[in-house]
Amino acid sequence: MRRADRQQVEKGRGAVTNPAGRFESATLTPEDDGWGSLDEPLQNPATTLTPEFPRHAITTNRSPDVPFEQSLNPYQGCEHGCIYCFARPAHAYLNLSPGLDFETRIFHKPGLAALLQREISSPRYVCKLLHIGGNTDPYQPAERSLRSTRAVLELLLARRHPLSIITKGALILRDLDLLQALAERRLVSVFISVTSLDEKLKRTLEPRAASPQARLRVVRELTSAGVPVGVMVAPVIPALTDHEVEHVLEAAAAAGARRAAFLMLRLPHEVAALFEQWLRVHYPARADRVLNHVRAMRGGRLNDPRFGKRMRGEGAYAAMVGARFASACRRLGLNQGAAPQLDTLQFEREPDAPRQAGLFD
Repeated sequence: MRRADRQQVEKGRGAVTNPAGRFESATLTPEDDGWGSLDEPLQNPATTLTPEFPRHAITTNRSPDVPFEQSLNPYQGCEHGCIYCFARPAHAYLNLSPGLDFETRIFHKPGLAALLQREISSPRYVCKLLHIGGNTDPYQPAERSLRSTRAVLELLLARRHPLSIITKGALILRDLDLLQALAERRLVSVFISVTSLDEKLKRTLEPRAASPQARLRVVRELTSAGVPVGVMVAPVIPALTDHEVEHVLEAAAAAGARRAAFLMLRLPHEVAALFEQWLRVHYPARADRVLNHVRAMRGGRLNDPRFGKRMRGEGAYAAMVGARFASACRRLGLNQGAAPQLDTLQFEREPDAPRQAGLFD
């Protein structure tokens, strides 16, 4: 049972409420006690880190519109607090709110690298690209002290296992030594997610993620180190960030990105109500326009979960954004030629296993 919605803008938090998840059977409705209790400010919840011990490190995926078959997420919940995050509804499975709980109740996985080592050492394991960060950010603030992502990278480098990363976190530069070593062996690619170059917008939209300029600096430094890096313009938010698509691509290309992708805003489950609340608090004059554009792309709804439609939407508006993106990429030389192919043949199931000599060894 959870206290019903009570809106309050908290500094450094994305959600303005902490509503019950879709599996909770009851909520508590706040009532004024006659002493003005509803006017008293709520306490900004502190971030808590809770260990969890999953049975598996790797999650498999068969979605036709996701470019990887297996992924790994060191954390559940994300302190970056991006209000639009499609992963928020996963907290409902823990009987926690996809609102403020998602940003403040963070779960980490002690021994994740050891668990992964056991899985990739199995004789039945087939080496495929392992994507890190497909659900929540592997370089969110907790990683600074917990170092779970770094431990995973150390293992994958030792085993010569290919991986990809997507992040908004500038903390990724801490692991530049590992990423450079992986890149030298054609074992890594990185995408940096940039939603907007507007710092004021970012402070409420993605309150604890790195600044836009810090993310562009990450692109520059990864490129200088020889790490293949692209930019993910995501999500494109109608009537809020859509006018920035070309500007983000121009800044990313100038920083050294050679590949780019984009995703349209999607609002699954509880995210729809959370995002609408955020809009009406921070951008009330634009709220109806934003939501009407989303419905136009999603068959009259705020979310369309169908494969092939959920990432890009459909209709005239979605087609226009896609055409603008493609035109800008051509002009800037992005996505020219085939994407870098990461090497699965170097994989070593055991670190000390003898390797078969090559023809020219």
